[in-house]
Amino acid sequence: MESGTGDTRLFVQLVVMMLLEFAVFGSWFATVSLVLATHGLPTIIGTAFSLAALAAIVSPMVFGAIGDRFMASQKALGLAHLLGGVTMLFLPFAVRSGAGGLVLALVFVYMLFFQPTLGLTNAIAFRHLGANQRRFPYVRVFGTVGWVIAGQLVGWMGLSASTNLFYVTAAFSFLLGLFSFTLPATPPPAKGVRFSWGDLVGAKAFRLLRRRNYAVLMVCALLVAVSLGVYNTYASTYLGALGFTNVAGLMSVGQASEVAFIVTIPFVLRRVGMKWALFAGMCMWAVRCVLLIEAAGHGSWLAVGAIAVQGVCQDFFLVLGAMYVGEVAPVELAVQAQSMLILMVSGFGQFIGATISGQIYDATVGAHQNGPLSDWTAVWVFPVFSAVIAAVVWGVFSRHHRTPQNAPAEA
Repeated sequence: MESGTGDTRLFVQLVVMMLLEFAVFGSWFATVSLVLATHGLPTIIGTAFSLAALAAIVSPMVFGAIGDRFMASQKALGLAHLLGGVTMLFLPFAVRSGAGGLVLALVFVYMLFFQPTLGLTNAIAFRHLGANQRRFPYVRVFGTVGWVIAGQLVGWMGLSASTNLFYVTAAFSFLLGLFSFTLPATPPPAKGVRFSWGDLVGAKAFRLLRRRNYAVLMVCALLVAVSLGVYNTYASTYLGALGFTNVAGLMSVGQASEVAFIVTIPFVLRRVGMKWALFAGMCMWAVRCVLLIEAAGHGSWLAVGAIAVQGVCQDFFLVLGAMYVGEVAPVELAVQAQSMLILMVSGFGQFIGATISGQIYDATVGAHQNGPLSDWTAVWVFPVFSAVIAAVVWGVFSRHHRTPQNAPAEA
């Protein structure tokens, strides 16, 4: 990075990019299940989130390869958001008309465009921060701020359960799409490199599974992501059933807690270490779902508590998980090792969570129109067990030792 004015300008550009990226995501993803349930499409909620997770698995093959080899990253980011914005414009009509199949197709297509942008924004930021990599958390935290702003805006406008929600997302998408073309030039990092299908799915990182700690982390990440998938799929619908109206604004409290808890990570690591900090994050996912179960019979305020602990659930799972992978993965496999973690969490884990919880929902809550809140217990018990198993596996089988970054993969 250049010093002085250029340094400041670049930092501001990266901050705005990250803020808009998660404003796009947070403006619709947090309450889309409530929108579907309100407009007579509750039975496709699980499938919609399963398709979103599936897009996280296949999208690198659809769009990621283009950004890696044939198009500058900032242009790929802009194009993806412009196409995503156009796709969003068709969703209000599809939902209002009750065309479930069309809604699912549009959600899948949109997520094919959106999922690669999460990696593109990180890549652009790291590329231009250069030697100032330690500034990245200060850039990334504005992504959480963007999610909070979008959630509060949607809630204030009264759109938590409205199809007009998608127009807000489209507006944010077009804004970021156009802004992306003003970002510093970021040439394709793999231009001219021989194409490999294995690189797209991080095949070289599979050798890391020979390492006990990495393999255990991947198993636990998959199990915890199942709980995450259930929460993302049905939290907003459940809050609506509990009687909350400003669901989008309420759920943004969770992102606000992420900002608060992320600053505690260095202190926690010094006091308890990486292993037990990750263990706490896994356990908190079980606690969160228990609070949601208890909210049905002992006061909806417990649901607010479940949302407020998101900082521990996310920061002490996703952020620490990425840091842990950075410790155990050698430099030459660092990118693919992180990609595998994302694949386990945003792809397979959330796909399993959304799919199974969708089946449970259809057999319980969805089968009884205006049924008792106790019907929701079956939906939330499933992720409790998934998180508990993850915590037990991690506590028993992980043997945390710091690994030099340049250690050979076949240690």
